[in-house]
Amino acid sequence: MSYKIIGDSCTDLTEEQRKDPHFQIIPLTLQVGDTHVIDDETFDQKTFLELVKACPECPKTACPSPEAFKKAYEGDADPVFVVTLSEHLSGSYGSAVLGKDLYEEEHGKDKNIFVISSDSASPGQVNIAMFLQERCEAGVPFEQIVEEVKSFRDTMKTYFVLESLDALRKNGRLTGLQAFFATALNIKPVMGADHGVIIKLDQARGVTKALNRMCEIALKEGGDTSRKRLVIAHCNNPERAEQVRRIMCGKAEFKDVVVTETAGVATVYASDGGIIIAL
Repeated sequence: MSYKIIGDSCTDLTEEQRKDPHFQIIPLTLQVGDTHVIDDETFDQKTFLELVKACPECPKTACPSPEAFKKAYEGDADPVFVVTLSEHLSGSYGSAVLGKDLYEEEHGKDKNIFVISSDSASPGQVNIAMFLQERCEAGVPFEQIVEEVKSFRDTMKTYFVLESLDALRKNGRLTGLQAFFATALNIKPVMGADHGVIIKLDQARGVTKALNRMCEIALKEGGDTSRKRLVIAHCNNPERAEQVRRIMCGKAEFKDVVVTETAGVATVYASDGGIIIAL
């Protein structure tokens, strides 16, 4: 089939998915001090984490240009779907939409293109991308997929527990939230998203208790999970991801469980050891 699913580089596909020609990733740029890193297939997480640890400045990210998205829309694929970071967290969605406008100015509306803000990040974007692929493979008409994926996005939930919120706080991604400074007490917040805006749900002492609490909240809010896919993204901590998988699968059934590792953008914000889930 000729469809294409494009994601910005916070769409943390598995290694197998990255080999699928139906998927394409448009990289963001990461900045650590004076060093610029392209978040593409050359990204080295271990080296990047060491670079961040050695730099006194908080790492930053820059979204792809509209021209990068425009170029990705070219070719024979039709329809084209684009999944981006929450528009409340990044300018990636705006660039993708502007890229669509630029494409249509040049080529006219010769193909079906739809851009969706995930209202999430990392595993949420993967979950949406996989939903889109399932519907494309099933031969569902473009207009129907558009409506279905918006509904899927609006009912999907995202949760995360991080070792530190510093990167999110310093880069202005915690707008409307009180800064969280309880690290001396080893208090870890359990975070979620409300239509793409980061919110605090609870807190616990220590990462293990916070992860357990995150799972409790996710399962309570998730309702009947038997037809849902659970996607778990981890930053340099597969053991912690497996712990979350065991907790979740020990208490509920899922249609599918996918575990993936954060690439550059999610590594910036999740920091070493962070866990993000979407279902």
